[in-house]
Amino acid sequence: MSLSPSLQARLSQPLKIGSVTLKSRVLQSPLSGVTDLVFRRLVRRYAPQSMIYTEMVSAKEIYHLPELPKIMEIDPNEQPISIQLFDCRPDFMAEAAQKAVAEGAQTIDINMGCPVNKITKKGGGSSLLRQPQVAEAIVKTVVEAVDVPVTVKTRIGWNDAEINIIDFASRMENAGAKMLTLHARTRAQGYNGQARWEWIKKVKETLAIPVIANGDIFSTEAAIKCLEQTGADGVMCSRGSLGYPFLVGEIDHFLSTGSLLASPTIPEKLQCAKEHLQGLWEYKGQKGIVQSRKHLAWYCKGFNGAAELRDRLTHIESLEQGLGILEEAVRDSATASLVAKNREKN
Repeated sequence: MSLSPSLQARLSQPLKIGSVTLKSRVLQSPLSGVTDLVFRRLVRRYAPQSMIYTEMVSAKEIYHLPELPKIMEIDPNEQPISIQLFDCRPDFMAEAAQKAVAEGAQTIDINMGCPVNKITKKGGGSSLLRQPQVAEAIVKTVVEAVDVPVTVKTRIGWNDAEINIIDFASRMENAGAKMLTLHARTRAQGYNGQARWEWIKKVKETLAIPVIANGDIFSTEAAIKCLEQTGADGVMCSRGSLGYPFLVGEIDHFLSTGSLLASPTIPEKLQCAKEHLQGLWEYKGQKGIVQSRKHLAWYCKGFNGAAELRDRLTHIESLEQGLGILEEAVRDSATASLVAKNREKN
């Protein structure tokens, strides 16, 4: 696996998003209920120079709450960091953006791609694809309100009959967006079917601002294939990072060096799961234990006994219980690995 010389030369250069310069062209997507401070720290360990996003934040919620929600909390040491906002009211978005910048966001990302009904029925997320004039007004208003770059994350269209991304993306650029991330599916697709990378290529050929590819980036191989096919300026990892916070760093390492990192062993993955669990407990208490169940389930795939381990971890009630189960699994997987190596020698 290798990059073409021309693409390698381009991707070896820093990524410029308006006034912000990034040394990495691999980004970690905002994921609701996932990309909290604990998760971001794990991703950051393996990808120290990558832009990472908070969970998406409701501008309406910020407007009405006396204090910023916990999902906007940023560690001063975790730069580069961006906060993603959603709503359909330009004034709410502008005020929320100002608060996000005060919290430490280096860029403001506007969500125009979320397909979830509770978001779209209120005019946010991917419903803005059907309201391009409103989307333009949001970007223009936010750009005027803050002194950091404003970016947009969106999809290719509402459904197959309404794929309007070329015109929509041009409007976002003209409104002042400094980067566009394109999830190459329609809103109707949700997360089903194959991402249509050909639309990323078309958008890249249309815009002057950086275009980041998103959708079906589950491995370094997939990222390279996507970059070759689309000519995009970088890739954004989303679901591929669930239970695998190593992914952004693995792709970044390849783009930087041309060599593949060895995948983490099963014991290493489970040790990471232990740290994730411990971090959620320390950061959120019992609520963190409840939230950890889905994270721990995501770590349990691709090895013997994963299904049984996953079932046990999705029912944990305490930190001690979870750590005990994981420590037992680490010992068992290490023993199994040793036995396998001895068989190979014989």
